[in-house]
Amino acid sequence: METSRDDFSIAIRSAFFAKGTKQKFSLLALISLSALLIFLETLESKPIDFFRSFVKDVIYRGSVVIHSPSKGFSFLITTIDEHKNLYKNYNELRKENDELRNNISKSDFLKLENNQLRKLIEESDDISNLISARVMLDNQNSPYLNSFIINVGGNKKIKNGLAVLDGNNFVGRTVDVNFFSSRVLLISDLNSKIPVIVEPSAHHAILSGHGKNRPTLEYLPENYNIQDGDKVYTSGKEGIFFPGIPVGEVKIEDDEVQVLLFSDLSQITFVNIDLKEPNNN
Repeated sequence: METSRDDFSIAIRSAFFAKGTKQKFSLLALISLSALLIFLETLESKPIDFFRSFVKDVIYRGSVVIHSPSKGFSFLITTIDEHKNLYKNYNELRKENDELRNNISKSDFLKLENNQLRKLIEESDDISNLISARVMLDNQNSPYLNSFIINVGGNKKIKNGLAVLDGNNFVGRTVDVNFFSSRVLLISDLNSKIPVIVEPSAHHAILSGHGKNRPTLEYLPENYNIQDGDKVYTSGKEGIFFPGIPVGEVKIEDDEVQVLLFSDLSQITFVNIDLKEPNNN
């Protein structure tokens, strides 16, 4: 047998009526419970007060527990933000520290360079014919060929064969002069041959380079009288350089008369070039 449309409608209305009855009962129960709680609030007795305190404690503690995840999440967010800000500040401070350290290093380098230049200027003031120059390229990697490039040339009246000084010490001579640069052949170069005199014996000799910091004295007299510590100066022979420019001191090893140079050729940054030629006196 098929169910008619009227029977279906009756079933739906019955369901709604039943649901409405439950809702009315629930509302009535809540009203009754509220009235009971209000009534209990007005009563004064120890059991009721104890019950009332217990209920309030449960509600308060429950509120704390309910709000704990929210507070914990907020604290976590705040901690993460503080950590991000701290990391950002750390990177900024580290960058500033690196910049300050670089500035201090540059300042120290400039101070050192200024001291070297001041020393050169004072030496140039003492001898008006000296020109100061800076070493641009250092070619001392070869075991035999030692030279470096300076930043002055024909523009400063530099010529081939002029004496190059480190302070007051002789270190080489100019070769391959260009307009804005020149090459300095150092006294340690294999091709360097400098006439010198040894004091106090007054022996003349030729200072020959061998590609190292200890050139040797050659063409000494047969019965020479030279000892360790004797001073070596340019002799001025043949009118090549002025006499009396300090070069180094004698060191005898294995019957070879070597010369310990007064200047460390690997540590030279600035030099002076003597423009005055001996034959122009």
